[in-house]
Amino acid sequence: MEIKNIYQIEKQAMKKSHTELGRIGFALFFLVGILAFSFSTSGGINNSVFLAVAAVFGGYMAMNIGANDVANNVGPAVGSKALTMGGAIVIAIIFEAGGAFIGGGEVVSTIKKGIIDINAFGDDTDSFLWAMMAALLAAALWLNIATMAKAPVSTTHSIVGGVMGAGIAAAGFNIVDWGTMGKIASSWVISPVIGGVIAAGFLFAIKKTIIFKDNKIEASYKWVPFYVAIMSWAFVTYLVLKGLKKVWPPLVGTFNDIMFFTIEVTKKPTFTTAAIMGAIVAVFVFFWMKKSLKGKLDTLKNDRASVNLLFTVPLIFAAALLSFAHGANDVANAIGPLAAINDAVVTGGISSKAGIPFWIMAVGALGIALGLALYGPRLIKTVGSEITDLDQMRAFSVAMAAAITVIIASQLGLPVSSTHIAIGGIFGVGFLREWLDSTTSIEYEIEQDKAEIRDEKKRLQALKAELTQIEKKDERSDNDYQRISTLYREIDEEEATIKKAKKSLKEDKKNLYVKRDAIKKIITAWVITVPSAAVLAACMFYMIKGFMI
Repeated sequence: MEIKNIYQIEKQAMKKSHTELGRIGFALFFLVGILAFSFSTSGGINNSVFLAVAAVFGGYMAMNIGANDVANNVGPAVGSKALTMGGAIVIAIIFEAGGAFIGGGEVVSTIKKGIIDINAFGDDTDSFLWAMMAALLAAALWLNIATMAKAPVSTTHSIVGGVMGAGIAAAGFNIVDWGTMGKIASSWVISPVIGGVIAAGFLFAIKKTIIFKDNKIEASYKWVPFYVAIMSWAFVTYLVLKGLKKVWPPLVGTFNDIMFFTIEVTKKPTFTTAAIMGAIVAVFVFFWMKKSLKGKLDTLKNDRASVNLLFTVPLIFAAALLSFAHGANDVANAIGPLAAINDAVVTGGISSKAGIPFWIMAVGALGIALGLALYGPRLIKTVGSEITDLDQMRAFSVAMAAAITVIIASQLGLPVSSTHIAIGGIFGVGFLREWLDSTTSIEYEIEQDKAEIRDEKKRLQALKAELTQIEKKDERSDNDYQRISTLYREIDEEEATIKKAKKSLKEDKKNLYVKRDAIKKIITAWVITVPSAAVLAACMFYMIKGFMI
């Protein structure tokens, strides 16, 4: 039997190692392909080797974005069983890549969020190149570490930290706009709090208007179209504001050419335009949902599971649209520094804006897709099921929070992180469930278990000390031997009691709706992301500088 168990363990270990080697092989093949392509297309310019290596780092960064950041868009849908892991990955790959190619734009800011002043580099193009290279590699390494630790972190904050650290190493602390950094740091609190409050608010509204009603099906017919219409408005508005902002002028121009009315061509979509477009879609969705539900009412049971089913399709659309907007926006985290390096190599100067050649956009888009396919499931599981249990209603509330928070923040000028919003939304629905289900009793039981373990450990230490004292005696009486026998028995009983109390503590902790260990790990990762990426980038800058000089 033992030999058979060992064989099964070895078999599983070999299977896992082969799978991991396959992932690494695909990743290396992609990076080698980038290197070969860059060499073949830029061999006639100076610093072509430097550009080729930077392209590899850009591909590595893109893969880490796919492995870590995309989980926030599809994780809740997977955790709620609205999508399978395979289905979520396919949808995310298609819409992430589509968002990058369609909404990624033709120009990107070379310095993310304007956190450093590129004028501080003067005419020192080499230092600028080294700084961008260091920032890209440091951000990618930090994301890789976070993914291995199953900690969803902000890729924007990672590249911000990388640029800041490399900039300081290159030109000193005065290069950093500390006011902007302060705003970014404030998003560590603003994003999860707003996301959590909005998600909890929507879940509470759904419970009050549908779940707590005697006739849940009748309530669903009345309220589900309303909630889905709000979602439609929020996501269309969000998509226009964030997913199409980089291609807005040509998009409006094409629209005006084919329609009988025109929209004013602006540099970016205004909130009014986006909100009106969202409202038009919301009205259509409301009546479509009413008509669709009318034919389903007779087939649904008057229970929570049936209500959850009604939110499944909207949740799938939400995951797809979030992925599209993410691809359009966050691909810049991978290709922004790379585009800056390419522009500096080709032109020999430093610019705050850089054009995006198609091959650089492809590196970003395909890298995100590949990273998601190879390593995305690890973080998708964490986001979807290892923080709190999600069903379709809860996941729907999280998705709503993701869209509405970004809309509110963009209008108020507040800095927010999509990662922090999504995780904050998950925390919000989890804590709401604890509050509604009065789990203070569970928390009390946990404290009682901890107190019992502390008391029993003190008693065990006292018994062991007494035993040690008796055993040190040169001569022992009959009473001593009887006491030794009693002490051994009592020590065994105490150890059994402690073991039982620890088991009870573990079981009580499982009953908490939000895993406290997950909260600690994730918040710690958020707080140290910018400084960690900054330190890594500074080290990378000095290494690159030493190698190049």
